[in-house]
Amino acid sequence: MSVRPALRPDQDGAEYMPFVEETYDVVVAGAGHAGCEAALACARLGLETIVFTVSVDSIAMMPCNPNIGGTSKGHLVREIDALGGEMGVNIDKTFIQSKMLNTSKGPSVHSLRAQADKRDYSQQMRHTLENTDHLTVRQGEVAEIITEDGKITGCRMVTGAVYHCRCMVIAAGVYLNAKCITGEVNTYTGPNGLMAATHLTKSLMEHGIEMRRFKTGTPARVDRRSIDFTKLIEQKGDEPVIPFSFTTDPASVQKPQVSCWLTYTNEKTHQIIRDNLDRSPLYSGKIKAKGPRYCPSIEDKVVRFADRDRHQVFIEPEGLYTNEMYLDGMSSSMPEDVQYAMYRTVPGLEHVRIVRDAYAIEYDCINPKQLKPTLEFKSISGLFSAGQFNGSSGYEEAAAQGILAGINAAMKALGREELVLDRSQAYIGVLVDDLVTKESVEPYRMMTSRAEYRLLLRQDNADLRLTEIGHRIGLISEERYQKYLDKKKNIEEEIERLKSYTVGGTNQVQEFLDRNGSTRLLSGCTLAELLKRPELTYEKLEEIDPERPALPADVCEQAEIEIKYEGYIARQKRQVEEFRKLENKKLSTEIDYSSIKSLRLEAAQKLNDYKPSSIGQASRIQGVSPSDISVLLVWLKNRQSRKGKD
Repeated sequence: MSVRPALRPDQDGAEYMPFVEETYDVVVAGAGHAGCEAALACARLGLETIVFTVSVDSIAMMPCNPNIGGTSKGHLVREIDALGGEMGVNIDKTFIQSKMLNTSKGPSVHSLRAQADKRDYSQQMRHTLENTDHLTVRQGEVAEIITEDGKITGCRMVTGAVYHCRCMVIAAGVYLNAKCITGEVNTYTGPNGLMAATHLTKSLMEHGIEMRRFKTGTPARVDRRSIDFTKLIEQKGDEPVIPFSFTTDPASVQKPQVSCWLTYTNEKTHQIIRDNLDRSPLYSGKIKAKGPRYCPSIEDKVVRFADRDRHQVFIEPEGLYTNEMYLDGMSSSMPEDVQYAMYRTVPGLEHVRIVRDAYAIEYDCINPKQLKPTLEFKSISGLFSAGQFNGSSGYEEAAAQGILAGINAAMKALGREELVLDRSQAYIGVLVDDLVTKESVEPYRMMTSRAEYRLLLRQDNADLRLTEIGHRIGLISEERYQKYLDKKKNIEEEIERLKSYTVGGTNQVQEFLDRNGSTRLLSGCTLAELLKRPELTYEKLEEIDPERPALPADVCEQAEIEIKYEGYIARQKRQVEEFRKLENKKLSTEIDYSSIKSLRLEAAQKLNDYKPSSIGQASRIQGVSPSDISVLLVWLKNRQSRKGKD
């Protein structure tokens, strides 16, 4: 890093005034969940990194629900952790309630979710950033990107300061030209009244980057003292608590937890909303940007699901040292008086007092089809993009993109091989592939149903899938890697032991099977064969397994899942092999698809627009049919044959 004063022309160009000029390896614009992971990844890999934020008080801020994880999102957090990221570590330090969701279903959809103390979460992440070697935190607004010959060379701040760099990650979140809307009232700010970033969009468009306008929203925060908890259903956390990070000692997170609460809307609530739809910015036309379909506002729910007589409302604490409570499920942009009226029809909220009004927020973001699977812009070398700026929603989706963009910015700066995670390796791979190949007209939200190989991509085995990659990159320490190797070895040995250990039809075994509603044995049987029975578990089998070694709970869990679902897992692995055959058939970005005979016009246009990196990626582009892929395969084979002859 170098620092020196420089000169810039003043507004009328008549005089020159001094300004700051510095040089870093990587610049990160934005310090939300994406920016934090990107900056930490680059700095931990030894690159001099600077991260800019409109306010240092907003680092890793949670402007919406103060929780981490949830269905499918918990998978992303575990994967971030397995690669060497920070989100899982940070939530383990700052959670106030933790629950494993979907435990009544199979392990592929189990997802951890933790309610955070939002202020503590932000402060802990800020502390981590400020005490990471090679990382500088700077308050300021990026106004322009600077390029030369199609490469990023730096950025200019609103102050005129210039920061030169080899690579840059834009993680602007929802701040670009942000506008908050509550009824008839518009405020041109970012979330929670923070300053919006009003300059960068213009610079990006001047560089040929396609922008779009999305919106999201958040419910009101209310005063805990104005809630009647006797009318609510208490929702307690799990015991014992399971940590997010594979590095967290489970004993360290066993602590008292706060309760969340459940109530429901009713017909009175819905009627007030219907009576005031003409005042709703969402339906009056004031909000024109597209919002997340899978996280609708309460007015949207009432209209779209008119047959429903009630909707869930989870009342969740914002932290240990505040009385603010979050009304999860009642996001809205209705006028303030309508908000009061509808909230006070909900049991337990009859006398509720609002601390912060609900609001919708509109913001600028990019069309992610402009990105490579590495999250680098196709048109500007060295410029990467992550988070809600890419048209996604959610803290976890943002952080997942942030660590990938940060890793690839570092790899680019270091001249090392880029990292691409495919759909069979990680939920992160599914997320990024969906963003860069599929038409998206709304903020993208991760869901387990989007992952076709979800039995392999469980949240419990994220370390087994990705720790080696994190170690190869340099974000996983040697000590952690050795612990991972020991765990992997223990799992393999325990699976082999269970497959080779035979029990006979002794009285003890038969009585055990009777007690557990399992069919008696007619001959010898291995413990693995018994474990495949739905009614039996690894824990139950301990009674007839006297030679069982003392093993950590996570090793036992993996051994049980691998054996119990062995047939399904083997079938999905075969599907992955077929998938990778298409992924390995690479396509040059220089191909002119309009020149390929027999390729439909729509397909050629789409392929020229997206410039896919492989046949597999091409097959997932909307408007490209299986017959188009067949044409491409024949064309590719003929082309390779011609090259071979040459």
